[in-house]
Amino acid sequence: MRTPHIAIALLAAGSMALAGCSAGSLGSSDSSGGKVTINYLVDNGQETVKVANQLVKDFTAKNPTIEVKVETRPQGTDGDNLVKTRLSTGDMSDVFAYNSGSLFQALAPEKNLVPYDDSQHIGSLDKNFATTVTSNGKVYGVPMGGFMAGAILYNKDVYAKLGLQVPKIWDDFIANSKKIKAAGVDPVIQSYGETWTSQLFVLGDFANVLAADPQFAEKYTANQAKYATTPAALAGFQHLQQVHDLGYQNKDFASAKLPDALRYLAQGKGAQYPILSALLSQLIADNPGTGNRIGLFAIPGADAAKNNLTVWAPGGVYIPKTTTGAKLDAAKKFVAYIATPDGCTSQTTATEPTGPYAVKGCTLPDSVPQAVKDMQTYIDGGNSSLALEFLSPVKGPALEQICVEVGSGISKADAGAKQYDEDVKKQAQQLGLPGW
Repeated sequence: MRTPHIAIALLAAGSMALAGCSAGSLGSSDSSGGKVTINYLVDNGQETVKVANQLVKDFTAKNPTIEVKVETRPQGTDGDNLVKTRLSTGDMSDVFAYNSGSLFQALAPEKNLVPYDDSQHIGSLDKNFATTVTSNGKVYGVPMGGFMAGAILYNKDVYAKLGLQVPKIWDDFIANSKKIKAAGVDPVIQSYGETWTSQLFVLGDFANVLAADPQFAEKYTANQAKYATTPAALAGFQHLQQVHDLGYQNKDFASAKLPDALRYLAQGKGAQYPILSALLSQLIADNPGTGNRIGLFAIPGADAAKNNLTVWAPGGVYIPKTTTGAKLDAAKKFVAYIATPDGCTSQTTATEPTGPYAVKGCTLPDSVPQAVKDMQTYIDGGNSSLALEFLSPVKGPALEQICVEVGSGISKADAGAKQYDEDVKKQAQQLGLPGW
């Protein structure tokens, strides 16, 4: 998965964004003796390859008549272009891993991919993930890796010392922050030295927008709803402004970078950090022993009964239409295996999860960080919804700069929202979307 709004190295932090090809053979062939050989294409990220190899090992142990060969491709734009080229030339591997969401739709799935059916455990897929790999009512992929959340990471020791409860509405978040500041701790950590990190009060708040208006994404795509004129959407910009105006940020918010922010949180110098959950792995690596001292909660909104977690879906695994015959049967068995608890266990064996799996019945080991367990609670309870970029192709490149200005007191929330509405207009027109 790639996050177009959040142009970061977060995907290197373990969210299994799967996009790019290898120098290995481009085709696959049946081997003798009744064994069928298929190729599985993944990006060349170290963790991605580890997971792919473990899946193949565990799958073939249960299916000895099928051989799966792992191929690799570049990450990023080069990998994107290679996947599209191989699909268009009919030269794609028998199974391949790639992004979900808008980039999946760009593959023209109805033309190029094999839809899955109930025999492949489609009913076991989390509904949020299934949405990101569905075209014209048909599901085309199974998930690789886990969900990522846009949320508040918080220091549990600070909360416990001050007797604070996890807030479900914004007013309670502000009340907690007031008590935290009175105790001499920075209530909200910001790290505008890396501008992408400024966006989470807006992007991570989208579950609250959907709770207020379930049709917002469709209206937004059709130019019938705006951030500046939709109160629930404007709230994210207002949160940025309020936190700044109340003096609840760390003093070095303008220059602090991600490692600084994670260190402040781990050490309890700051109590709350709006950020992507995928950064947990970096937090723990840079600050050993903190895995159980950092919790996670959804960005609070206006309605405690509808305080859902905003999630980014994992990438998917797909079968191209060029896979046929015995290879197609083998490929279907392989992707069906991925979408089972055994498939999740295989992935966990390869690398510790950084988010809940998108397959029902999959469990996380006790060793995962507390914040990942907190995410699982939202997923299991049905209290999560997708980030806007999975529901609409409309996005703008200037959001991070706009959020920095609002969060720094340079501009007001309403002005920032209007500026972003203009920013997305350019891209919507380039895409040729109706109504723009």
